[in-house]
Amino acid sequence: MTLSSLQKSFRLKASHYIWLALFVFVLFLPGRATLPPLDRDEARYMQATSQMIESQNYIDVRFQDKPRYLQPAGIYWLEAIAVKAAKATGMVKDKSVSPYRIPSLLAAVGSVLLTVWIGSILFDSYIGLLAGLFLAVSVLLTGEGRMATIDTTLLFFVLLAQSCLARAWMARLTTEKLSVSVGIIYWGAIGCGLMLKGPVMLIPTLLPPIILAWVKKDRAWWKHLHPKWGWILMLVIVIPWCAAIWVISDGKFFTDAVGTNLLSKVASGKESHGAPPGLYLGIFLITFWPGSLFTAWALPYIWRERKSESVCFLLCWIIPHWIVFELVKTKLPHYVLPTYPAIAILTSMALWNISKTWDGPTSRWGRWLLHIYTVLWVAVGLLLSVGGIIYAHYMTGTWFWSAMIGAIAALSLIGYAVVCILKYNMQRASLVSIGAAIVIYLELFVILIPGLSSEWLSGKIAETVRLLKPCENSIVASASYSEPSLVFLVGKETKLINSEKTAQFLKDNQACGLGLVDRRDEKKFMESIEKENLTVKEIGRIHGLNYSNGKQLSLGLFKVAQ
Repeated sequence: MTLSSLQKSFRLKASHYIWLALFVFVLFLPGRATLPPLDRDEARYMQATSQMIESQNYIDVRFQDKPRYLQPAGIYWLEAIAVKAAKATGMVKDKSVSPYRIPSLLAAVGSVLLTVWIGSILFDSYIGLLAGLFLAVSVLLTGEGRMATIDTTLLFFVLLAQSCLARAWMARLTTEKLSVSVGIIYWGAIGCGLMLKGPVMLIPTLLPPIILAWVKKDRAWWKHLHPKWGWILMLVIVIPWCAAIWVISDGKFFTDAVGTNLLSKVASGKESHGAPPGLYLGIFLITFWPGSLFTAWALPYIWRERKSESVCFLLCWIIPHWIVFELVKTKLPHYVLPTYPAIAILTSMALWNISKTWDGPTSRWGRWLLHIYTVLWVAVGLLLSVGGIIYAHYMTGTWFWSAMIGAIAALSLIGYAVVCILKYNMQRASLVSIGAAIVIYLELFVILIPGLSSEWLSGKIAETVRLLKPCENSIVASASYSEPSLVFLVGKETKLINSEKTAQFLKDNQACGLGLVDRRDEKKFMESIEKENLTVKEIGRIHGLNYSNGKQLSLGLFKVAQ
C-alpha cells in the first residue's frame, strides 16, 4: 500500500477517544504525588503559585520577595485553580506537590488525543493512534508531563492550533467550507499560548503556515482561519494582563521577560545551558525513545513522500521550529517538544504504509548506520530498565525485587522488538517497544520512586525542621543547600545564603532562627559564629543526595545555644 492509495476505512469514534484518554490518564498518573519537585524551575513555579494564592495577587508573580518576570502568568493561574480545587475536596495536605501538576497531567492527555486527531485528519485513524502512542511513551513527554512546568500545557495549545491548521490545509484539496469555530479555536489557542510563554508560541503556530505558503505558492487556504479578525481575538486574550502588569511593574516585566530572558537565551547559553547546534539531534535517540529508532528507519520513506500534501505540512511544522532552536544558544530538551507530535505522525505513517514490504536500506553503509543506531537504542532501553534499580540501591542499600521483575519483562520485550527489527517487521517492533516503555514507566513510577520518597533531601529537611523548630514561626537560613524546593517545602521566608550571612542571621534571630550547614562548610560557618560572639548547638543532622549536582550532603541544623 502506498501513501496515495491509503484508504480511510476506519475512523475513531468518541468512545474510542474516551477510552484512549482514560488509558493515557492512568499511564501518567503514577508518580505525581510521590515524585518530589526535582527540576528547579518546577519548584519555583510551585512556590510562586503558592504565594499567588496566599497573597491573592494574580497579576504580579513573585518567588519569595523577588518578581518572577520570565513569562506571563497563565501557568500560575492554571496551577492556582488546580490547587484551590484540590484543597476544596479536603483530600490533599498543605505543600502537597500533586495539585500543582494537574494542569500538566490534563495537558498530556489532551496532547496525545490531539496528536491522534491530527494524524487522522492528515492520514488515517490507525496512523493517528500509533502516533499518539509514540508520543505518550516518549521519554521527554513522560518526564515533562509529570512536572508542574509550562511545557506540556504549551504543547497542548500548540496542538490545538495545529489541528486547526491541518484542517484548513486539507480543506484546500476539497470544496469543504470550514466552520468559523476553526478560526476561533486557532487564534484562541495562540492567545492562550502567548499567556503561557509569550512570543515563543508564535514559532510553532505562525511559522509553519508562512513556510507552507512559500513552498506551495498558495495562500488561499489561509482564509479558512479568518486572519482578518482572528488576530483581534488573540489580542483580546493577551492585552488585559499585559496592560495590568505594565502598570504594576512600570514596564519592567517586558524589559526582563523579552530583553533579559528571551533575547539572552538566543545570544548566550543561559544558566549553563549553552550548547552548539546539533544537540537536539544528538539527544533525540533518548528523548523520543522508543520511537526514535523507528523515526530513523522511516526517514528515507518520509523524504520520498515529502511533496505529498500531508507530509509537506508536517515537515513545514518540524523543520523551521527545529532549526530555530538549534541556532538558539540556550538549549533545553523541551524546547523542541512541540515538534514531537509531527515526528510521531510521520513515523507512524511510514510504518503503516511500508512495514511489510520494506527490507531495509539498500546500501551497505545505510545498513551499518541502522544497525549502530539499533545498538544504541537497545542500550538506552537497558539503561532505562535497570538504571533506576541501580540508583535506588545506591540511595537506600536495598534491592527492589518487584522492580527487577519489571526490568526483566521490559528487557524481554526489547529483545523481541530487536528480533522483529532484524526481520524488518518494524510495525510489530514498534508496538512491542511501546509495551516495553509502558512496563519501564510502571517500574519507575509505581515501584522505585515511591520507594525513594523518604530519601529526597528537601523533604527530609522539611520534616526535620517541623519536628525540631524552636518556634512556630522559625525561619531557616541555608548556607549549603540552595534548591528552590526547600523554599516550597519549608516556607517562603527561607533564606538561601552563604555561611557568613547565616551566622549573621542567627545573631539577629537568636530565639527562633535555624541554620542549615553542610559538613564541608562548617569550618567557615563556625569561624563566622565566633566573630559574632555566639555559641551554637547542633539539634539535628540530615544526610542525602543533592539531585541537582550529584553531591552527597551531610547537613547540620543549628540554633543559638541559650
